[in-house]
Amino acid sequence: MGHGGNVIAELTADHREVEELFQQIEAQPVDHPQRRDLADRLTAELVQHSVAEEMHLYPTVRKHVRSGAELADKELAEHTKIERMLKDLEDLNADDPRFNDIVAKLKLEFAAHLREEENDLFPKLAATCSPEKLDELGQLVRRAKETAPTRPHPALPHTPPANKLIAPGAGLVDRVRDLLSGRKTTG
Repeated sequence: MGHGGNVIAELTADHREVEELFQQIEAQPVDHPQRRDLADRLTAELVQHSVAEEMHLYPTVRKHVRSGAELADKELAEHTKIERMLKDLEDLNADDPRFNDIVAKLKLEFAAHLREEENDLFPKLAATCSPEKLDELGQLVRRAKETAPTRPHPALPHTPPANKLIAPGAGLVDRVRDLLSGRKTTG
């Protein structure tokens, strides 16, 4: 499944990419340095995905889905938990024993998150939003990911309007840091 299309197709494609990155990490020997590069790519993908959802998906869920506020709050809490784990992983070398533990916990948290979205939230959203609205959200999510941070920032706001103002600036700073440090965030 490729990127493009409505918000559900876009975010589902992200889910598959993250699953693939977890598989690639697990395929490497435990202390192989490639695991660090893969973890950086995983981190960037998860942060950009989360920021885009926080900016556009969850406000729409709150507005259009029955019990949307509760659903959005639950997803935001999961994002915060995942982002804290990503922050803990950020400076660890692949040969650090905590690296594998955090990656394993991240994989479990992410698997639960995507099951909830794909089996509950996405069907509810599709039932309450027009195809045009879902397409518009897909475009907004893609644009948000282009400027979103590539590193975890658990202390930044996760809801509009503050996140829409701060995330692009943090994204720019992250991209400069990535460039200067040689950190790889794309495949």
